[in-house]
Amino acid sequence: MGLFERALTHGSAGRDSYERLEFLGDRVLGLTIARWLYERFPDEPEGQMSRRYNVLVARETCAEVGREMGVPAQIKLGKQAREDNALGSDNVVGDVVEALLGALLLDGGIDPADRLIRKMWAPYLDSQKRAPQHPKSLLQEFAAAKGHRPPAYEMLGRSGPHHAPRFTVKVSVRGLGEAEAEGASKQEAEKAAAAALMEKFL
Repeated sequence: MGLFERALTHGSAGRDSYERLEFLGDRVLGLTIARWLYERFPDEPEGQMSRRYNVLVARETCAEVGREMGVPAQIKLGKQAREDNALGSDNVVGDVVEALLGALLLDGGIDPADRLIRKMWAPYLDSQKRAPQHPKSLLQEFAAAKGHRPPAYEMLGRSGPHHAPRFTVKVSVRGLGEAEAEGASKQEAEKAAAAALMEKFL
Protein backbone atom coordinates (compact mmCIF):
# COMPACT_ATOMS: atom_id res chain seq x y z
CA MET A 1 0.00 0.00 0.00
CA GLY A 2 1.36 3.43 -0.97
CA LEU A 3 1.84 6.28 1.46
CA PHE A 4 -1.07 8.37 0.26
CA GLU A 5 -3.41 5.40 0.00
CA ARG A 6 -2.58 4.50 3.60
CA ALA A 7 -3.14 8.13 4.65
CA LEU A 8 -6.70 7.89 3.29
CA THR A 9 -7.52 4.52 4.89
CA HIS A 10 -9.55 4.46 8.09
CA GLY A 11 -8.93 1.71 10.65
CA SER A 12 -12.36 0.24 9.89
CA ALA A 13 -11.23 -0.56 6.32
CA GLY A 14 -8.15 -2.63 7.10
CA ARG A 15 -5.03 -3.12 9.16
CA ASP A 16 -2.97 -0.51 7.27
CA SER A 17 -4.65 2.67 8.46
CA TYR A 18 -3.64 6.32 8.64
CA GLU A 19 -2.87 6.37 12.38
CA ARG A 20 0.94 6.25 12.23
CA LEU A 21 1.03 8.85 9.42
CA GLU A 22 -1.38 11.03 11.39
CA PHE A 23 1.02 10.94 14.36
CA LEU A 24 3.77 12.22 12.06
CA GLY A 25 1.61 14.77 10.24
CA ASP A 26 0.41 16.28 13.50
CA ARG A 27 4.03 17.20 14.29
CA VAL A 28 4.63 18.54 10.76
CA LEU A 29 1.59 20.80 11.05
CA GLY A 30 2.60 21.99 14.51
CA LEU A 31 6.16 22.81 13.49
CA THR A 32 5.13 24.69 10.35
CA ILE A 33 2.41 26.69 12.11
CA ALA A 34 4.73 27.56 15.02
CA ARG A 35 7.50 28.74 12.69
CA TRP A 36 5.00 30.67 10.56
CA LEU A 37 3.60 32.49 13.58
CA TYR A 38 7.11 33.28 14.82
CA GLU A 39 7.90 34.88 11.44
CA ARG A 40 4.54 36.57 10.94
CA PHE A 41 4.21 38.19 14.37
CA PRO A 42 7.75 39.20 15.45
CA ASP A 43 6.51 41.42 18.27
CA GLU A 44 3.89 39.13 19.84
CA PRO A 45 4.58 37.42 23.19
CA GLU A 46 4.47 33.66 23.51
CA GLY A 47 1.00 33.64 25.09
CA GLN A 48 -0.65 35.38 22.14
CA MET A 49 1.13 33.16 19.62
CA SER A 50 -0.02 30.11 21.59
CA ARG A 51 -3.65 31.21 21.33
CA ARG A 52 -3.31 31.64 17.57
CA TYR A 53 -1.55 28.27 17.31
CA ASN A 54 -4.22 26.38 19.25
CA VAL A 55 -6.95 27.56 16.87
CA LEU A 56 -4.94 26.85 13.71
CA VAL A 57 -3.99 23.26 14.64
CA ALA A 58 -7.40 22.43 16.16
CA ARG A 59 -9.22 19.37 14.83
CA GLU A 60 -12.07 21.55 13.58
CA THR A 61 -9.69 23.68 11.50
CA CYS A 62 -7.99 20.60 10.04
CA ALA A 63 -11.40 19.17 9.13
CA GLU A 64 -12.48 22.41 7.44
CA VAL A 65 -9.28 22.43 5.40
CA GLY A 66 -9.89 18.79 4.48
CA ARG A 67 -13.40 19.51 3.24
CA GLU A 68 -12.12 22.41 1.13
CA MET A 69 -9.60 19.99 -0.42
CA GLY A 70 -12.28 17.36 -1.11
CA VAL A 71 -10.68 14.86 1.26
CA PRO A 72 -13.86 13.16 2.60
CA ALA A 73 -14.74 11.72 -0.81
CA GLN A 74 -11.33 9.99 -0.93
CA ILE A 75 -11.40 8.35 2.51
CA LYS A 76 -11.67 4.55 2.58
CA LEU A 77 -14.04 3.36 5.29
CA GLY A 78 -15.44 0.06 6.49
CA LYS A 79 -19.18 -0.59 6.15
CA GLN A 80 -20.04 0.21 9.77
CA ALA A 81 -18.06 3.44 9.77
CA ARG A 82 -19.85 4.57 6.60
CA GLU A 83 -23.22 3.81 8.17
CA ASP A 84 -22.17 5.79 11.25
CA ASN A 85 -21.39 8.80 9.02
CA ALA A 86 -17.68 8.87 9.82
CA LEU A 87 -17.20 11.18 6.83
CA GLY A 88 -19.11 13.84 8.75
CA SER A 89 -16.79 13.53 11.74
CA ASP A 90 -14.26 16.33 12.33
CA ASN A 91 -12.10 13.74 14.09
CA VAL A 92 -11.86 11.46 11.06
CA VAL A 93 -11.46 14.16 8.40
CA GLY A 94 -8.99 16.11 10.54
CA ASP A 95 -6.95 12.98 11.25
CA VAL A 96 -6.77 12.14 7.55
CA VAL A 97 -5.56 15.65 6.71
CA GLU A 98 -2.73 15.24 9.23
CA ALA A 99 -1.96 11.77 7.82
CA LEU A 100 -1.69 13.28 4.33
CA LEU A 101 0.79 15.84 5.67
CA GLY A 102 2.81 12.97 7.15
CA ALA A 103 2.75 11.17 3.80
CA LEU A 104 3.81 14.35 2.02
CA LEU A 105 6.75 14.71 4.40
CA LEU A 106 7.93 11.15 3.78
CA ASP A 107 7.39 11.43 0.04
CA GLY A 108 9.04 14.78 -0.65
CA GLY A 109 10.47 16.24 2.53
CA ILE A 110 9.40 19.18 4.67
CA ASP A 111 9.21 21.80 1.90
CA PRO A 112 6.14 20.44 0.03
CA ALA A 113 4.33 19.95 3.34
CA ASP A 114 5.27 23.45 4.44
CA ARG A 115 4.02 24.96 1.16
CA LEU A 116 0.69 23.12 1.33
CA ILE A 117 0.09 24.15 4.94
CA ARG A 118 0.88 27.80 4.26
CA LYS A 119 -1.45 27.79 1.25
CA MET A 120 -4.42 26.00 2.82
CA TRP A 121 -4.17 27.56 6.31
CA ALA A 122 -3.53 31.12 5.08
CA PRO A 123 -7.23 32.17 5.15
CA TYR A 124 -7.50 31.02 8.78
CA LEU A 125 -4.38 32.93 9.83
CA ASP A 126 -5.32 36.01 7.81
CA SER A 127 -8.73 36.16 9.50
CA GLN A 128 -7.12 36.46 12.94
CA LYS A 129 -7.05 40.21 13.41
CA ARG A 130 -5.75 39.61 16.92
CA ALA A 131 -4.83 36.57 18.94
CA PRO A 132 -8.06 34.73 19.82
CA GLN A 133 -8.91 34.40 23.48
CA HIS A 134 -9.70 30.85 24.53
CA PRO A 135 -13.26 30.70 25.95
CA LYS A 136 -12.11 28.84 29.07
CA SER A 137 -9.50 31.49 29.84
CA LEU A 138 -11.99 34.24 29.13
CA LEU A 139 -14.58 32.73 31.49
CA GLN A 140 -12.01 32.20 34.24
CA GLU A 141 -10.84 35.82 33.99
CA PHE A 142 -14.45 37.04 33.96
CA ALA A 143 -15.31 35.02 37.07
CA ALA A 144 -12.22 36.30 38.90
CA ALA A 145 -13.01 39.89 37.96
CA LYS A 146 -16.49 39.48 39.48
CA GLY A 147 -15.05 37.99 42.67
CA HIS A 148 -16.25 34.44 42.06
CA ARG A 149 -14.52 31.08 42.28
CA PRO A 150 -13.04 29.51 39.11
CA PRO A 151 -15.46 27.71 36.75
CA ALA A 152 -16.18 24.05 37.51
CA TYR A 153 -16.53 21.56 34.63
CA GLU A 154 -18.52 18.34 34.86
CA MET A 155 -18.77 15.69 32.15
CA LEU A 156 -22.41 14.66 31.86
CA GLY A 157 -22.05 11.90 29.29
CA ARG A 158 -20.51 10.37 26.20
CA SER A 159 -22.36 8.99 23.20
CA GLY A 160 -21.80 7.97 19.59
CA PRO A 161 -19.47 5.41 17.98
CA HIS A 162 -15.79 5.10 18.87
CA HIS A 163 -14.58 7.02 15.82
CA ALA A 164 -17.07 9.87 16.25
CA PRO A 165 -17.82 10.31 19.97
CA ARG A 166 -19.88 13.14 21.41
CA PHE A 167 -19.14 14.48 24.88
CA THR A 168 -21.57 16.56 26.93
CA VAL A 169 -20.11 18.90 29.54
CA LYS A 170 -21.62 21.35 32.01
CA VAL A 171 -19.73 24.38 33.28
CA SER A 172 -20.87 26.35 36.30
CA VAL A 173 -19.69 29.41 38.16
CA ARG A 174 -21.32 29.64 41.56
CA GLY A 175 -23.32 32.82 41.76
CA LEU A 176 -23.13 33.50 38.02
CA GLY A 177 -24.79 30.61 36.21
CA GLU A 178 -24.18 27.46 34.22
CA ALA A 179 -24.30 26.14 30.65
CA GLU A 180 -24.05 22.82 28.81
CA ALA A 181 -22.52 21.97 25.44
CA GLU A 182 -21.37 19.08 23.29
CA GLY A 183 -18.13 18.43 21.46
CA ALA A 184 -16.15 15.76 19.66
CA SER A 185 -13.75 15.61 22.62
CA LYS A 186 -13.94 16.48 26.31
CA GLN A 187 -11.77 19.54 25.64
CA GLU A 188 -13.99 20.73 22.78
CA ALA A 189 -17.11 20.29 24.90
CA GLU A 190 -15.56 22.28 27.76
CA LYS A 191 -14.58 25.02 25.33
CA ALA A 192 -18.09 25.15 23.86
CA ALA A 193 -19.69 25.19 27.32
CA ALA A 194 -17.45 28.07 28.43
CA ALA A 195 -18.34 30.00 25.27
CA ALA A 196 -22.06 29.34 25.85
CA LEU A 197 -21.86 30.63 29.41
CA MET A 198 -19.88 33.71 28.36
CA GLU A 199 -22.58 34.54 25.77
CA LYS A 200 -25.03 35.03 28.64
CA PHE A 201 -22.90 37.86 29.99
CA LEU A 202 -22.07 39.65 26.73
